[in-house]
Order: sequence, then C-alpha cells, then structure tokens
Amino acid sequence: MNILVINGSPKGKNSATLQTVLYLQILHPEHTFEILDAGAKIKLYERDFSEPTAALKKADLLLFSYPVYTFVAPSQLHRFVELMKGSGAAIAGKYATQITTSKHFYDVTAHRFIRDNCQDMGLKFIDGLSADMDDLTTEKGRKEARDFFDYLVWLMERGLCEPVTVPPPAPAKHIPVTVPAPVSDAEKPGNVIIVTDCGPEDAQLQAMIDRFRAVLPLATTVVNILDFPIKGGCLGCFNCAVDGQCVYNDGFSELLREKIQTGQAIVTAFTIRDHSKGYRFKLYDDRQFCNGHRTVTMGMAMGYLVCGDLSREENLRLILEAEPQVGGNYLAGIACDEADPDGEIDAMAAKLAYAIGHQYEKPANFYGVGGMKIFRDLIWLMQGMMRADHKFYKSHGQYDFPQKRRGRMLAMYLVGGMLANPKLKAKVGDRMTEGMIAPYQKALERARKEMEPAKKTGVTVSVGGKQLIGKKNGNRSGDGSQI
Repeated sequence: MNILVINGSPKGKNSATLQTVLYLQILHPEHTFEILDAGAKIKLYERDFSEPTAALKKADLLLFSYPVYTFVAPSQLHRFVELMKGSGAAIAGKYATQITTSKHFYDVTAHRFIRDNCQDMGLKFIDGLSADMDDLTTEKGRKEARDFFDYLVWLMERGLCEPVTVPPPAPAKHIPVTVPAPVSDAEKPGNVIIVTDCGPEDAQLQAMIDRFRAVLPLATTVVNILDFPIKGGCLGCFNCAVDGQCVYNDGFSELLREKIQTGQAIVTAFTIRDHSKGYRFKLYDDRQFCNGHRTVTMGMAMGYLVCGDLSREENLRLILEAEPQVGGNYLAGIACDEADPDGEIDAMAAKLAYAIGHQYEKPANFYGVGGMKIFRDLIWLMQGMMRADHKFYKSHGQYDFPQKRRGRMLAMYLVGGMLANPKLKAKVGDRMTEGMIAPYQKALERARKEMEPAKKTGVTVSVGGKQLIGKKNGNRSGDGSQI
C-alpha cells in the first residue's frame, strides 16, 4: 500500500520520531512510504497546499509522525491539520494512524486531538503507537514498533477501525452574554492578565471578556496574541535549555515574562477550533518552552473563558483542567457560553478574586502529581543539559524522590516484619489501625489547644497562620466567613 508519512516534527528529517517510521520502512519494502515534512515546511504549505493535496489523494494510509509538545501535537502539525481540513481534499474513507515519541507526558491528549480531527474528515482511524523517546534504541521498543505495524495491517485487511468518538456536527450553542456598565480599572486594585486571540469576528468571545472585566473587582490587562508578531512555533532546538533564551528574536520571551507572568492571575479566553484552543494558542503554548519545564507561575490563580460547545469536547476539557494542575495553579473556573455564561463568568470572577485576596492554593490531584513526577525524573536525568530546569527544580524542592525518605522506609520494614509474624500480628490486633491514625490525632489535639483561648475569652487566636476570632466576635474568621 501507499503510506503517506505526515512528519509533524519541526526538525524535519532529524526528527527522533521519524526514525521509528524509517525503521518500519526498512522492514517492509513491500509498501511505499512517502514522507511529507509537514512540520518543517509549514510556511511553504500555508502558501501552496498543492503538494500535500496530491500526496493525500494517492495515499492508502495516513501516518502522522510527531513528538508530543505541550499536551498536543506541535503547532506546525496543528496548522497542517487545519490546512488539511480546509483544503477540501477527498480523503474520506482512507485509513489513518499515528506514531509519537515523548516521555508520556499527556501523550493521551495529543493522540486524541489527532484522532478527533481525522474522524472529522471521515478517515478510518486506528489507534497509534506512543513510544518513549529512547524506545527505538532498545530491543523491547523495536519489538513494540514491529508488533504495532503488524497489528495495523491486520486491522486494515479486515476493514476494522476505532469507533467514531466525535459527536455529529450540530449548531453551536451561544447564549447571549449581558455586559454591565464597566468600572474603570483605575478604580480597582490588582492586575489580572487576560490572554486571548479574540478577533473582529469573535463578538461572543469579546462580550464574555467584557463581562468578566466588568464584574471582576480587580484591574485587568488584555494581551491579544493576534497583535503580537510570533515568528514561528517551537523548533525543539533546546537553545533555551541552559539559560532560558529562545533562538527566536521576536520578543516573545519578554512578552511572556514581563507582561503576562508578572500578573496576579492569568485568564485565557478563546473560541473552540478544531477540538482545541486553536492554532494561534498552540503557537503561544509551545513557545512557552522558553521556560523549559519550570513551573514559574506556580501559586497564581487561573481561569478560562471558553466560547463554544465545551460539553462536546472531553479531551479539551481534560487539557484545561490538567494545565493548571501541572503548573501548580489554582483553577478558579472554566466559564462557557453553552448554558449560563453570565452566571459562570460571575462565579469564576468571584473565585478568582477570593483566591488572589487569600492566596488560596489547592493540593494537586493526579493530573498534577503524575505530570510533575514525569518531569522530575526527566530533568534529573538530563540535568547536565537542561541546567536552568535543574537549578529551578533543586531550589524549589521538586526532587522529592521517595528513596530520600529513609526513616519512613525503615518504619515500613518494621511494620512489615510485625505483620509477617502471626503471633505479633494477633497480639497487636486493632491497635495497628490505631497507630496509623496517631499522627492525625496529634494534629486534632493541637488544633483544640490553639482554639482553647478563644473559647474561654473570645480573644483572637491564630491557627495555621490564619486569624480566627472567638465567641465575643460571633465566631467569625478574619474575612467575615463563618468558622
């Protein structure tokens, strides 16, 4: 068969991912592999899409090959997919799959992005291969690549593919947004940054931004990335690995560090396009790699203003929830215009103001903890090259390897020894669980002692650094809320 390899890496033929494809090409001379450097030639294809159109027409299988960049495919491939969908090329009914390399940091969302867009175009999609960056250098990794290709061919011979997961097209739901009279930012404290790609045609999104600015009791600054001349997407060149300086000289790093990351909170406002925030925001997200894997905005609150049918975009919602988790940010909300935009915008504005005023943070869930452990291990291994990341991780205590907790490990050996002895286990009985909660009971007792002066005299006491008021003041906390 004719296999069109859509190489989405900006490195072109030097792509690590492409080497797996070349390996399969060597093993399968019975098939024709045509390589289209979509990532490296994206500027050319923006001007003239005739070469890709001809290649798409004669292909039996489309094989997307790319590294995972920032939850999704590289911005260059994102743009290529956008051009594919707008080209009108007759590709419905053909097969499509993908091969990626990464450290498995949200490779699932990247794969789902390609799958959803392929199914939009009527392609028969088969789940792809998500390989580690170094897999091809191991026999295990090479076997997995061989097995994947054999399985791919087996499925195609039987006319099998994945079920369509993209909901059928439907008119977008846009509930009108009420915009109250604005209050001058000069009369408000603070500085919340709103990053958007809102254009003249995005009247609904603009109304959502206007309402948010009106109801938020803090001053805002709007940064429209459409107005900024971003020269291109991340090249994966690692020029920034040592000192954080991007190889581009378009001023994006300065925009990011001096105008966006200096705010008290960041709100992202966009219209859903191609199951994502759109190509322009992908360009913006990828270029933030000038910060490497450093969580430079941790502690800041974040929020999203989303125009479009977010309820139909489970993969995009996962990305929106995971981004702040990985960055160590409190997510104040995702306000959409599907059902109750006014109420959702007002609620997000209130929560964002509270988070800023009280420096409110939440512990990370699986999205954040799992993602950061991948980065932790990656930077530890690559510390000699990624020096800026290593310095940041070391100074912020992000090298939290479990083998450092030797005391806890020793205690578990002792407990394990007791459980392995039937006589000791029978003797201890229920006291094992009592011992497990002993540290928690100490915390409760400490809280009781700290609150005792307030119960007796009504004086102000401090628990965990927060002022609490006793009975004479109505049992209210320092911010007026009920204890």
